[in-house]
Amino acid sequence: MKQRQPPAETLQLFKDFLAQTGGNPNRDQVKDFVERSFVQGDELQPWAPDDWTENPAVLQKIVDPDLKEWARDLNLLWKNLSRKMADDVRENPDLYSIIYVPNGFVIPGKFREFYYWDTYWIIQGLLLSEMYDTTRGILENFLSMVDKYGLMPNGGRVYYVQRSQPPLLIPMVDSYVTQTGNITFLKNNIDLLEKEFQFWMTNRIVTVKKNGNEYKLARYYAASQGPRPESYSEDYNHAEELPSEKEREEFYVNIKSAAESGWDFSSRWFISNGTNDGDLHDIETENVIPVDLNSFLFWDAVLLAKFYKKLGNLDKSQHYDDVAEQWKAAVTAVHWNESIGTWLDYDIRNNKSREYFYPSNLAPLWTQCYDTVRKIRNYLGGIPTSLEQTTEQWDFPNAWPPLQIIVIQGLIDTNDRDANNLAYELAQNWVHANHKGYLDTKEMFEKYDAVNPGKYGGGGEYTVQSGFGWTNGVIMQLLNTYGPVLTSAKHRHTQHHKK
Repeated sequence: MKQRQPPAETLQLFKDFLAQTGGNPNRDQVKDFVERSFVQGDELQPWAPDDWTENPAVLQKIVDPDLKEWARDLNLLWKNLSRKMADDVRENPDLYSIIYVPNGFVIPGKFREFYYWDTYWIIQGLLLSEMYDTTRGILENFLSMVDKYGLMPNGGRVYYVQRSQPPLLIPMVDSYVTQTGNITFLKNNIDLLEKEFQFWMTNRIVTVKKNGNEYKLARYYAASQGPRPESYSEDYNHAEELPSEKEREEFYVNIKSAAESGWDFSSRWFISNGTNDGDLHDIETENVIPVDLNSFLFWDAVLLAKFYKKLGNLDKSQHYDDVAEQWKAAVTAVHWNESIGTWLDYDIRNNKSREYFYPSNLAPLWTQCYDTVRKIRNYLGGIPTSLEQTTEQWDFPNAWPPLQIIVIQGLIDTNDRDANNLAYELAQNWVHANHKGYLDTKEMFEKYDAVNPGKYGGGGEYTVQSGFGWTNGVIMQLLNTYGPVLTSAKHRHTQHHKK
């Protein structure tokens, strides 16, 4: 909500309010205070991107008529999800929690702001929809935030600026530049891309000891005091169950660090007796060295080397080639597990690999740090986020779009026949599950149930959201890759007989 008065006055009114109510107001008094001090601001306005087109080329790749019609609907959804900031946000930024950005953008779904890593997959979809100007505007918004804050925040609110999210801005720019050839854009913004990479190198790196050697790798670590502002009561109530102030503060850091990972929340961050048992009270994100984060940073270094080479700065290009090589060596030494045949997160508190199934274990395939991996179970509704049932939303049976495409694309890029066949099967299952859900509800959801194809996922702190930016982007990528061979459930049967 928008403040009716400048922040200093709002704060003074709140102090007066607490004094008047003896520091213990009831619900009605709080409601009255909020209504007197805040107003529902029209911070976002619907926006029609000029570059939206009815018939992007991706549609011509899709042979199945039902899937083609669905792709048309998804292309149309960009219009529903496009927003622009109201002028008042630019003129009175201190009255809003939303951070002003100059260009229009795409929200994920019902959320009223943009989020960092969601946008990577939204951009893949926008580029397939040939919305190049919209994509450039979104990237300029993000780069303006890096310029202002020194990092790309978790999302577009002031209360997100003390943490980031998976570092995919550099790959977003790579996708845009590869598609458009806009080298001027790259030249104008390379310093800010390097600044974002250096944020991670400066603030998120720890020394990991394994087999008598030391390696530098990254973790998610959002060290600020108190609960998450956007989920204050949830965090406060959880922390109250802990015995000491020190443990409560550690809990807050670890809960925010998990939010920085994008996986909020998951058994992936639970360290109870060196296992992934437990609940949110066992969260120790800061002691987990994540496979995916370090794979993303390797990829960032590879792309910075490529960018500098394109721009003719061979010294910088060589520097980032060297950084990438060091990173790959560290990822292989710390994360690769020969006996299991995959990469694993590493627990630095107990100095051991975390031998649990998470699709993120395969992120090195996606970022080209690879070997062939066959340890994936094929679920008809999508690859589950874990095999642990915790009621947290980044656990079984939920299946999330970005994790599907990371695995599928990673398997495709191995050029291994078995891996490619598995990628096709996984893609077919995911497309069918999403399409079934769309036919049943006319909605695209942010997460699905891996066990019940087409059913939306659950768990976590809020109800499942529809819309949904990254879901649309991932489906468009899969239809772009497999459009000539994928069939809808209706046509699958007839094609099977033809075979």
